Amino acid sequence: MLNNLITSKTRLRLLIKFFISQANRGYLNGLATEFNESTNSIRKELNHLSQAGYLEKYKDNNKVAYKANTSHPLFDVLQKVVFKHLGLEQIIERVLERMGSVKKILLIGDYAKGLDSGNVEVILIGDQLNTEYIEALEIKVQSLIDRKVTFYLASKENPNQNSILIYENI
Repeated sequence: MLNNLITSKTRLRLLIKFFISQANRGYLNGLATEFNESTNSIRKELNHLSQAGYLEKYKDNNKVAYKANTSHPLFDVLQKVVFKHLGLEQIIERVLERMGSVKKILLIGDYAKGLDSGNVEVILIGDQLNTEYIEALEIKVQSLIDRKVTFYLASKENPNQNSILIYENI
């Protein structure tokens, strides 16, 4: 979806990295290594996104670091667009449809780090979840979002695991 609108793969990867979670940060060299791209192409896109106000540039121990500008008027919209691009909204809808008493849905793995690897890992936390439905759900969601989806079931959250909360039933 977004790859038709944003033709620069580097820019798209940076948007996913920074807008999937406002906690994600990055340095030029680290991002170049992470994306396996030249520092020049990463620098160019970081400059474009910073000048447009989507990313904030700040100093961190003699290094220039970047993060999403959460005060930008389009931050929420961009985050929703990234979630929609990755298929996270459809995952939430399908899970809540018939899974039982879901308390939380957490994104883990590469996508929690902002990497669009094609393998979406999701933890479903709740009581008496419909385990039979989960296998069929993986196949159904994969065909909808064009990414491999793996669901893990748990009764409580592991506080030591790097995750992004994408749904919570309060």
